[in-house]
Amino acid sequence: MMRAMADDDDQLCTASETDPQHIDHRDLFRGGATLVASAALAACGNREEPRPAPAAATTPPGGPPGGPPGGPPGGPPGGPMKVPNAKLAAEVEAKAKAVASAAESTPAVELVELTFADLQARMVAGTDSAKSLVGKYRQRIEALDRKGPMLRAVLELNPEADAIADQLDAERKAGKIRGPLHGIPILVKDNIDTGDKMTTTAGSLALEGSHAEKDAFVVGKLRDAGAIILGKTNLSEWANFRGMASSSGWSGRGGQCRNPYALDRTPSGSSSGSGVAAAASLCAAAIGSETDGSIVSPSSCNGLVGIKPTIGLVSRAGVIPLSSSQDTLGPMARTVTDAAVLLTAIAGPDPADPVTTAPDKARPTSPQDYTKALDPKALFGARLGVPRKGFFGVVRGVDDLMRSALADLKGAGAVLVDPAELPAPPDLGPAEIEVLLFELKATLDKYLAGRKSDAKIHSLAEAIAFNVQNKTSELSIFGQEYFEQADAKPGLTDKAYLAARAKCLEITRGKLLDKVIAEHKLDAFVAATNSPAWLIDPINGDAGGGVSCSTLPAVSGYPHVTVPGGQYRGLPVGLSFFGAPYTEAKLIGFAFAYEQVTKHRVAPRFLPTAELT
Repeated sequence: MMRAMADDDDQLCTASETDPQHIDHRDLFRGGATLVASAALAACGNREEPRPAPAAATTPPGGPPGGPPGGPPGGPPGGPMKVPNAKLAAEVEAKAKAVASAAESTPAVELVELTFADLQARMVAGTDSAKSLVGKYRQRIEALDRKGPMLRAVLELNPEADAIADQLDAERKAGKIRGPLHGIPILVKDNIDTGDKMTTTAGSLALEGSHAEKDAFVVGKLRDAGAIILGKTNLSEWANFRGMASSSGWSGRGGQCRNPYALDRTPSGSSSGSGVAAAASLCAAAIGSETDGSIVSPSSCNGLVGIKPTIGLVSRAGVIPLSSSQDTLGPMARTVTDAAVLLTAIAGPDPADPVTTAPDKARPTSPQDYTKALDPKALFGARLGVPRKGFFGVVRGVDDLMRSALADLKGAGAVLVDPAELPAPPDLGPAEIEVLLFELKATLDKYLAGRKSDAKIHSLAEAIAFNVQNKTSELSIFGQEYFEQADAKPGLTDKAYLAARAKCLEITRGKLLDKVIAEHKLDAFVAATNSPAWLIDPINGDAGGGVSCSTLPAVSGYPHVTVPGGQYRGLPVGLSFFGAPYTEAKLIGFAFAYEQVTKHRVAPRFLPTAELT
């Protein structure tokens, strides 16, 4: 949930050129933001950098030893802080150039922005192998995640990745190719079970060192498709539903993950590390999870394509849960094509997750190849609803991007139904929180009870107690109010739960999405995914408000696809398509057609702060 962000950068004054002692307010803002963010990041990163699990071929990266001084200082400078001025601004600019230069000289720059097809071509040509790709991405993680910009996106590397790559290379040599993911290194969020030597912790120290019994269903599907699970990504601890005033991308295990487009800004969450790692080419693509916004928001803030599937399309078995009615997994990739390939691989029925097998007339009756939806003319004749109230007039820069996006959609042949309003009533938010509290208690207790004996906790109550006992490392940034409220909730047959869930469905489906789709004969809605990334703030927590369209598709369980929609002051903003259940193919087609027309995806430059001038 995001609170409103003031568009203050447009109110800043320009210094008088005739007064050399005059403080330029833009310099003041830029320098001050950098100093404050440095202190904030130091506070958020109170643990050592997450150490990868031992891997046989971990080699130090090429390029300048140690990279530029990208790590935050140990704390705020002693004594009175000097007022930032033009000199400090120049230092900030110099640091920005140094970080950008270091990024250009990082190892394996030839892998930056490569698609699955590009990587397959390199393996076919013999330029690379699955094993060499594993080594190169590992080098990029060492150079950018643990040194240089210190992105803190990756919690753990898979010590078996080289052996898996060797096996896949042998299969290729023997003429066996499993498909477009054969030999492709993928990172998965650290709330997704892997039944191997890696741990699964949801970012919490309470589960540090604990291993899952077996692979999550989706991980098994990825392995069967030939993907290599390269490692686990950082996240907003416990999927960002532990306490209020949290900082997206922070976990007890990994510290504060950082946005690669502006290092003092949030990566958003809760799939923070998955978004940052995919954006920075630390992997070919990643898997995230979402309850409300946790795939689409970090995808938007990191210039990615993110797919939040219909609840029931992708299994949640083997995923540390938050909500039985809203949780799902989905792809986070640099192109619509790669996201479609990943969704094709992970979708499908799973008896261990009954929602994927429950009767539903809208669900496809056979496995879908979502790459068949990649039609550059998909927008021609598509009826797209444009909600305006609550989406326009909030952030000026987002309005500008949306006006351009709507013109591009119209130019591609879309029929814009403008406006097609979706006025969510104020009681939706409290009802959603009530549902999540009930479901967190029920689902997390069941999941934790099944973890191995190597886990320190086996219930929500034990997680709460662990955090209290380890408050310096777990509760120094924010608390655990949601955990405590959830632990007091009765079961899912309670009348308060049933009433809250009924209200959520009545509002999101009956009164809004289903009704407006039917009234206007819509194929989908289109809106800005969210506002640009806000400053990391461990004191006040996430800035919020602004623009966000994640809640209606999340609460209803309907599909949602975001695609890069442009940049505002160097910060990516996504364009969302969302609609009726099991219309993923249609939404992917719209996103692909828009992507081909606009090509808004831009690789990050690891700047210290946003482009304020």
